[in-house]
Amino acid sequence: MAHKKAKLWFDEDLAQLLADKLEPHYPSFDSKDFVRAVGEGVADLELKARAEFIADNLREQLPDDYKEAVNILVKSLGSENPNETGMFTEFYWVMPYATFVEKYGLDDLETSLRAIAEITKRNTGEFAIRPFLEQYPDKAFEQMLKWSRDENFHLRRLASEGTRPRLPWAKKLDSVIENPSLTIPILENLKDDPVKFVQKSVANHLNDMLKDNYDDAMSVLKRWSQDASKDRKWLIKHALRKELKKKNPEALALLETLEK
Repeated sequence: MAHKKAKLWFDEDLAQLLADKLEPHYPSFDSKDFVRAVGEGVADLELKARAEFIADNLREQLPDDYKEAVNILVKSLGSENPNETGMFTEFYWVMPYATFVEKYGLDDLETSLRAIAEITKRNTGEFAIRPFLEQYPDKAFEQMLKWSRDENFHLRRLASEGTRPRLPWAKKLDSVIENPSLTIPILENLKDDPVKFVQKSVANHLNDMLKDNYDDAMSVLKRWSQDASKDRKWLIKHALRKELKKKNPEALALLETLEK
């Protein structure tokens, strides 16, 4: 897969892969029609549009009842991903499932959150969760806070990555930009996470926050610098990388403190 552009993974072969996974759990699934439709429809599309096209065709093939359709998708996921890897690894094929939930699940928060959790344990729900954060801010942010304490590191990462103010490839999260205190408790729970995959997400989240809420982010980083472990020092430095590149005096002073 490494030599192919990522969008080219989402083609007729992927449609056949999904059909093979889904048919045992939903014998009415028309594999032939699904594979043909995807093969004919994605040629001129870019990556996210291909994932959406596949999700739309899953919607046509699966039961009309959203809860029933999602249960079939979840059953077909198979084993969880034990590795610290993101969306473009062996579980790349799950991406249309996340798009399915993002596009068709907004009226059923409970079912969608359960599905996003299972998707995240294999791929990522960082894009799928964002419409729910906008439509159900109280309940969705409460769930993210719970996930920040979960034993599964993929869910802990999602708590940070899914709430990033400026997540790449996603619409910026205006609620967090306007009120960074929404995610600071989540980040506090993760500041000493033992998993590098999570640490990197927290650093990127704070890097985002520095762009829109500099004082809030810098206050967090200064507080965390006190009695910081080796891993936390790495996280702080990674969060500050762009400020350090700009020779920001405040960032440079904080770096000096960390290196004493």
